[in-house]
Amino acid sequence: MTAPLSEPWVDVFEVARPRLLGLAYRMLGTLDDAEDIVQEAFLRWLSADHDAIVNPDAWLTTVASRLALDRLRAQQRRREDYVGPWVAEPLVLEPGPEETAVRTESLTLGFLALLDRLAPVERAVFLLADVFGVPFAEIAETVGRSPAACRQIASRARSRVRSAAPRFAASPDRRVVEEFLVAVALGDIDAVLARLSPEAVCVSDGGANKRAARRPVVGADRVARFFVNLARRYGAEASFASATINGCAGLIVSMGGGIELAAAFEVADGRVRSIWVVRNPDKLVHLVDAVPIS
Repeated sequence: MTAPLSEPWVDVFEVARPRLLGLAYRMLGTLDDAEDIVQEAFLRWLSADHDAIVNPDAWLTTVASRLALDRLRAQQRRREDYVGPWVAEPLVLEPGPEETAVRTESLTLGFLALLDRLAPVERAVFLLADVFGVPFAEIAETVGRSPAACRQIASRARSRVRSAAPRFAASPDRRVVEEFLVAVALGDIDAVLARLSPEAVCVSDGGANKRAARRPVVGADRVARFFVNLARRYGAEASFASATINGCAGLIVSMGGGIELAAAFEVADGRVRSIWVVRNPDKLVHLVDAVPIS
């Protein structure tokens, strides 16, 4: 029997919405795709037999995960044909409940880039198990594998992600980043280098229509000169605003009334380790308002 549209069922879904949006965004890397998944899950929820659903959270998580997994598989070719590095869409995040704060690291652009190294099923299993704490029996039902197979998949994915993940502070603490940006603005290469990790990396995403480095800029010296040159190019025509982007200190640069780029800075051992620059205009449309994601 299909349950009629009723306020209690809508309320149940609205409570789950930030978590479902967070799951879908981590899977797909763009907010529009994530919102499409959540909307489809909502429509399926409204037409479900609620009396037969023992655990609404588990049901919603399974539905959203399957939808996101199907969408991610369909997008693989588009990702392969993307011009230059593909970086997840940067977001200004609305603070969530304290119990979800531990998930902040899994929302950073650097962590999402690591997830891109995983196959779709690996990504889904890893996120469900390690980020959202879903039991393996439920994960198995979601991805169509046995619980034992899902444990093995999670273990392999965990090893791949954690071994490649730099130790950085997923924190909006801006001191090091602000000092770095002041040095960049002054064109003081020595001061910029002093605030960069020796193995610093900058990844730029311009898509097909915006100029950006087609390969990661690697090494403190190259990253320093890249940013000093970038600052000179923008000059006095641009305006700069601090922001917390995907849990890290960030910068939004605007020109002519529109957003020109967003940058997120990941800090390790008191120095800037990774910088993620997004210029693709399609990925900058959601930077105006904070997004409620957990």
